[in-house]
Order: sequence, then C-alpha cells, then structure tokens
Amino acid sequence: MTNFVQLLTQAMGPMGPVIAGAGVIGVVLVLAALAVLMKKQADPLDKLKAENDAQKSDKKDRLRNTSRNDKLEKYSSFLEPKNEEEYSAMRMKLLQAGYRSKDAVRFFHFAQFALGLLGLLIGVVYFMLVISKQEPSTAQTIMWVMGPGAVGYLLPKYWITKRQAERQQMIQDGFPDALDMLLVCVEAGQSMDQSIIRVAKEIRTSFPPLADEFELVSHEIKAGKDKSQVLNDMAERCGVMDISSFVTVLVQSATFGTSIADALRVYASEMRDKRVMRAEEKANKLPTKMTLATMMLTVPPLLIILVGPSVVGIMNMGAIGVGN
Repeated sequence: MTNFVQLLTQAMGPMGPVIAGAGVIGVVLVLAALAVLMKKQADPLDKLKAENDAQKSDKKDRLRNTSRNDKLEKYSSFLEPKNEEEYSAMRMKLLQAGYRSKDAVRFFHFAQFALGLLGLLIGVVYFMLVISKQEPSTAQTIMWVMGPGAVGYLLPKYWITKRQAERQQMIQDGFPDALDMLLVCVEAGQSMDQSIIRVAKEIRTSFPPLADEFELVSHEIKAGKDKSQVLNDMAERCGVMDISSFVTVLVQSATFGTSIADALRVYASEMRDKRVMRAEEKANKLPTKMTLATMMLTVPPLLIILVGPSVVGIMNMGAIGVGN
C-alpha cells in the first residue's frame, strides 16, 4: 500500500492519493447510480395495463409488436443518432451484417460507449502502474491513456464491417447455386413462392445467410406484402450487386408479363459465367501476390548457394597470401 501511495505521489504530485481516491469514489457512485436506474421498479399501474393489453391481444399481435429492451429504452436519446439519415444508414449496415433486432442500433452504440470507457480505464491503470515510472512525455501520456479508449470505441465498428463483408461474400458465393435450384423448381411446375421456400431449405447447410434472406422473403409474401417491395427490401438487406440485378430481372418480368422461367434461365447462365470469371480473376492475382514471398524465400538461399563458395575461396586465398 505504501508503494502504491508513493507511486501516486510521484505521478500526480502530493495530492495524488487524494485525487485517486476521489476518482475511485466518483466511479463507484456513478456505477451505483446506473445500477439503481437499471433496477428501477415499474409503476404497478403500468404493469397492470401491460398485462391487460397482453391478455386482449393474440399471439400473432404479440409477435408482431415485440417490445424493445426496456433498460436501453431509458437511454434511447443517448444511444441512438439524432439524425434520421445516420440512424437509417446504421440500421441498414447492421441488417447487412445479419443483426435484425430492433435494439441493434442501441446495442451497437452501447458497445462503443462501454468498450471506450473500459479501454480508457485500462489505459489509465496501465499508465499509472507502468509507464509513469519512465517519465513519459506529453505525447506518450496521451497515447497510452487515450489509445486504448479509442481502440475500444472503434472495435465494434470494425467487427460490424468485417461481419458485413463476410456475409455479403457468402451470399455472393451461394447465389449462383441457389439460382440454379430456383430455375429447376420453377421449370418443375412450382410457383415462385414455393420455389423460394424449397431453395431456402436446400441451401441452409451450405449458405445460411442466403437461406435466411429467402425465408424472410417467403414470410413477408405470406403476410401480404407486395412482392416487388419484398424483393427490393431483400436487395437492400443483402447489399450485393448480383441480388439487386436479380430483383430487377424479376420485377421487370412480372411487369411486362414475360416468362419467369426464361428470365431465370438467362440470368442463371450469366451468373455461372460470372462465377467462372471471378475464379479466373483470383487465379490470375495469385502469382502477383506470391512474387514478394517467392523473392524473399528463394533469392537469398540461391545467392548463398551460388556466391558462398566463391566468397570462401577468396577468403582462403587471402589468408594464404597473408601467411606467405
């Protein structure tokens, strides 16, 4: 304890222990206040009203109007963007990453806030216990204190972006096979809605994100939503150009009354060709990516094998000349 007090005195001056104690007390009070707010009991009248409303509504209505997280509802003004465009963009990004919950935006901003504070706390503790003994400069102090907080704040955004890219890649890889299955089902006599349900079941094991999108499309169509709007929503949720082109083909086919099977046959053939072109593109990029590794791993050993004996011979001749 004495060493810790001396460390605080060296880092922050004679008032270091007092400042640290005040900081700890402040953090404890803030956490206690948050705990009290989170555990605040609901009004008995509101609880009774909620029970009556639940009894009057049927199961479908309760599923359709699922309540949002009450704990995060208290901080909605703090955890949600005020700008409607920013909220819509963040909501669409989370949908493309696979997070469909109503509270997804709130959870995202809460994760940024919590991880930022946690990183800041870790940075302060590490600086006080380790870095402060080395008499760091102002820039180093800011880097070690604020750096972990910035990393914690940006970590959720990095995770969402990475998950969004992986999900879009899985949808893009599985779409040609799904389109071939869809064409087979339509040519076998099934309707477009039945074909979508069947394809969703068949590709569930290999491509779960695409199967989820097809199932969501079938459920929305069953609920009575306009088919063109459902397909356009799927294209926005996926964020893949192939899906957007496919939706355009289906909408135009339904608008002009042409055969859906013919449109699917042509588009499926195009998707197969595009998949082959993507594979060839990756194969052509491989030699370029391997060039640097090949030079680093093969050129130095080759030079040693070729030049090494000559160097040894020259050194031996020099040694013999010096001896004579």
